[in-house]
Order: sequence, then structure tokens, then C-alpha cells
Amino acid sequence: MQEVTATSRHYVDRLFHPDPQKVLQGVIDMKNAVIGNNKQKANLIVLGAVPRYLSLSPLPLTECVVVLGSLAMGTENNIKSLVDCHIIPALLQGLVCPDLVFIEACLRCLRTVFISPVTPVQLLYTDPTVIPHLMSLLSRSPRTQDYITQIFSHCCKSPEHQTVLFNHGAIQNIAPMLISLSYKVRMQALKCFSVLAYENTQVSMTLVNGKTTFPFYFSLPASLSLPFLSLPPSLFLFSPCLPLSSFSLPTLPCLVRMCSKERLLEERVEGAETLAYLMEPDVELQRIASVTDHLVAMLADYFKYPSSVSAITDIKRLDHDLKHAHELRQAAFKLYASLGSNDEDIRKKITETENMMDRIVSGLSESSIKVRLAAVRCLHSLSRSVQQLRTSFHDHAVWKPLMKLLQNAPDEVLVMASSTLCNLLLEFSPSKEPILESGVVELLCSLTQSDSPALRVNGIWALMNMAFQADQKVKGEIVRALGTEQLFRLLSDPDTNVLMKTLGLLRNLLSTRPHIDQIMSSHGKQIMQAVTLILEGEHSIEVKEQTLCILANIADGNTAKELIMTNDDILQKIKYYMGHSNAKLQLAATFCISNLIWNEEGSCQERQDKLRELGFVDILHKLTQALDPNLCERAKTAMQHYLA
Repeated sequence: MQEVTATSRHYVDRLFHPDPQKVLQGVIDMKNAVIGNNKQKANLIVLGAVPRYLSLSPLPLTECVVVLGSLAMGTENNIKSLVDCHIIPALLQGLVCPDLVFIEACLRCLRTVFISPVTPVQLLYTDPTVIPHLMSLLSRSPRTQDYITQIFSHCCKSPEHQTVLFNHGAIQNIAPMLISLSYKVRMQALKCFSVLAYENTQVSMTLVNGKTTFPFYFSLPASLSLPFLSLPPSLFLFSPCLPLSSFSLPTLPCLVRMCSKERLLEERVEGAETLAYLMEPDVELQRIASVTDHLVAMLADYFKYPSSVSAITDIKRLDHDLKHAHELRQAAFKLYASLGSNDEDIRKKITETENMMDRIVSGLSESSIKVRLAAVRCLHSLSRSVQQLRTSFHDHAVWKPLMKLLQNAPDEVLVMASSTLCNLLLEFSPSKEPILESGVVELLCSLTQSDSPALRVNGIWALMNMAFQADQKVKGEIVRALGTEQLFRLLSDPDTNVLMKTLGLLRNLLSTRPHIDQIMSSHGKQIMQAVTLILEGEHSIEVKEQTLCILANIADGNTAKELIMTNDDILQKIKYYMGHSNAKLQLAATFCISNLIWNEEGSCQERQDKLRELGFVDILHKLTQALDPNLCERAKTAMQHYLA
């Protein structure tokens, strides 16, 4: 260490020599000494080489800037030290020099500094003259184009940054780079556009509609080689207001070809992720892609990296394969998820692909969180298939790794995993019974207490599916684990989806007469209070319809129906909704009355007399003339109960 320090001091001392030629030679020697030597770089920074470099003027400074760039390629601590020495303002000031080689050196160093996560990107925007000057330098050379677009891409972190770059002509200045002869320049231009357009409607509309920009995208296949079409997925994340179909279909064949094993691994990742995004909302695109160039089978090759070590003699290739293995699996899972999100035949084709279910199960326990998330997305997509739930999912016991994944995962994984679990808990799923036996109720109840609305929805949704046609033991376990306090808290949840699923759970719990009577005997007062509040509140038609359906279930109970008959407020609300302008609400309210007047047991006469006194018979008579056939039929059935 002492030897390295002494050598470093010798280099720094030479920077202070009175002879300019010896200083320049010292800079050149230092440039050679720091290559690949992080210790040497750190020592030179500590010994004050950076301030001295910045003060060396009017010497030809290109070599100094090259050394600064080399120092910046060291550790993050090196970057912090360079920033603290105010290297960024000095380099930006150097861009006014007329010497192109010097400008390129400054830009290269700035690029290296700004792509580091420890560099405050706001430093690029402090001086309002910097961005327009960088725009003016774009056309100087391919190198200035490469470095400046990289700087823009890494320093555009907010809508405000997008606006600044857009207002200074980023689109118009970068657009000509799309037909550059340099592949690197073209790719950097595309990446820069992707960052500028990300969730930004103004930039997106300009890219799509601009005469000087977007037509380049569609001239690509005819004018240039396929690698030009390695579009970053975020390039298509323009804005929700833009129709993806307008440019999805023209690019689809090229993107599919990018997934073939002849392409670079990086291109295969980009191609698959872009396809996954473009196809997700479009059933027709999914069908077209699934039969294009054997895409489903082609993606199976993504899981074969890295190749077996024995077959690899090139250590660099092994390192390269290892680096991209996770990205390839993630991209494949994403694309399979999009492909299978709607079509049953495509899902079948995916599950029949070589070892596919085993790969998904393995993916659920991978070390990479991104791969785990993509794998569970794929599983969720396939779980929409009744056939797959009954066959592949059951054969591979996918519920086991899914339950393990739910135990300790970030929210984004929990949301997708719990969505998948909802499907596995459907009544016709063979996985439902073993999941119930695994003690899942407590886990799902804990999800309903999450701060995330998506997790609350999924937790209550899964409980709703679990309660469907369940026996009294399962229903009792749900009520005990959830607790009446939490159940009624969910009934006042501000998120409509949570409220709807909670009403769905309550409706499933209150099915079959013994279950209805038992639950209402212990929780009837609170349930009737919650129903009243919802019917009085400012809720959607769907929420109120579901609430009236719950009342109809209560009215079907043997003893529970008395909670309605003795509650004049509830009876008046049912009467009001029987005369509502919405046929769905009228039908649900009529079901309530139909169940209340059902004359199966002897006590019906008293109820019928009371309802007649309150005017329900007159309303039913009017509804027998309703235009809605279902409502008309239900009203006639109810009238027959009276006449029987």
C-alpha cells in the first residue's frame, strides 16, 4: 500500500512541474497507470489530482479529461469525490471549446459520471444554458450523439425533466439519429425517446404525429437491417390515450423474429418484453403472434441459459450467458403470460410446451425477484383456464410453491400471487381442498388489513371464493378468523372493489337456510345495520344490487327473515327499490319480497298480510307488466305465492 501511495504521489507531484511539456507527459503517464487500477485511482483522487487537473490551463486539456474519465470509471466513491470537486460544471464549461476532440472527451466523461446512480441528475439542469447547448452539439459527430443521448436518458427522471428536454427540441434534434449509419447511435436515440415518452402524453403524441419523427419507425424494415428494430419495451409505453394497435401489427413479425435463437441475447430479451407489452390488451394480436414463427416453442429456448458448463470452453461466453439468464427467463414468462391471457387454445399450447409447468414452479422460487414476479404472472394467466386448473395445476401441485411465495414477498409479488390463489380457490378447482387444509384462511384475512387496496381486494376475493358452497365449518372458520369488526370495516371501505368483494363474501356466507339462520342469529344486528348504511349511501348500482341480493338471501332464512319483517326502515327501502328506474335494482328488491312471502311454512300468512298493508302487492301487480322479461317473470311468481 505504501508503494502504491508513493507512486501516486509521484504522479501528482509531476502535475506541478514548471515545464508544461513535463506536466503533459506526467498526465499521459498517469492515464496509462490508472487503467484498471481502482486503488491507484482512489489514491490520486485523495492526493488532490482532480483540482490540479481542473486548473491546468491553457494547456491542451484533452489528455486531462481522458484521465478524469478513467477516474470516473472506478468505484462509486470515486464518482462522489469527483462530483464534490465540481467536475460537472467544469466539464460543461469545457463544451464551449471549438475543438471537437476535446468536446467528445468532455462528453464521454460527463456520460460516465451521470450514468452513476450516486450522481445528482439535477446538476444537468442547474444552468439553463446547458440543455440548449447540448442540443446544438448533437449534430457534430456520431460520438457527440452517442454520449449526449445517453446523458439525456439517464438524467430524465421526472415529468419536469421530460418537459425541459421536450421544450428544447429533443425530438426534432434526436429524430435524424434514427437513420444514422451507426447502430449504437440508433439504439441510443431509441432509448432516449423511450425515456422521454414514458407515461407522457404530450411527448407521445408528438412522436406519433410528428412528420419528422415517427415515420422513421415504419420505414425501418424496408430501409435497414433487422437489428435496427431492437426497440426498448418502454418505447411503446407512450400514454394510455394512444391506440397500441396502430403500430403493434406492423412491428409484430419483426419482434417475433427478434426472439429467435439467432439473435443476440439482449435483442431476444427486448423483443419478448416488447411483444408482451403490446399484446397484453389485444386478443387478436395474441392469436396472430402465437402462430407466427412457432413463437410458443421458440420461447422454450430462453430457459436453456447458461448452457452446460462442460459444453462451454469460452469463459467470457459463460459469463455473458449467466448475466442474461435471469433476463431471458423473466422475458419468456412475461410473454407467455400475455399470450395466454385470453385464449384457451394458446394456454393449452403453452402448458404442453417442453417442461413448461416445471419451469414455472422453479421460477416461483428463483433468487431474482423479477423472475419470481414474471413466473407468477405467467401462472396467473394460465390459471384463468378451467381445464388447466383441473389438469396441469393439479398434476404439478402448483399451490404449494404459490403458498410458500405468499409467506414472505414484496407487495407487487403478493398482489399477483394472491390473484392467482383466488383462481385456485374456485369451486371447480381440485387445488381448493388442499389449500383449505394448509391453513390459508389466516393468511387471507391478514391481506384484508393491508394498506394496499389491491391486496385487500384479493384477500377478500379469495375468501369469497372459498365460502362459495362451503360447509358450515369453513364458513365459521372464515367468520372467526376475519372477525366481525374487520368484516364491517371492509363494508365501509372507500375502495369500491373491496366493498363489492366483501358483499360477495357476505352473500356466499349467507347461503343455505341453516347457515343463514346461524350467522344472522349471532351477527344479524350488525349485518342489518351495514345493509341499511349501504342502501342509504351514495353507491353504484352494482353495489346496491349486491346488497339487495344479500337481503334476498336473509329473507330466505327460516328465522333470519324476521330481522327484515320487524325492520320497517328496511321494508321501506325494499319498497323504494322495487319502484326504482333501474331494472336490476327492481329485480333484486322483488326477490326479497318473493322470499318473504314464500308460503312453504305456516307463518307466511302473517307476513303476507303485513306486506299487503304496506302496499307491496300493488307494486308487484304493476311489475307484472314490466318491460324487462326477468322482472316481469319474478313479479308474476311472487303474485302466485299470494294466490296459492
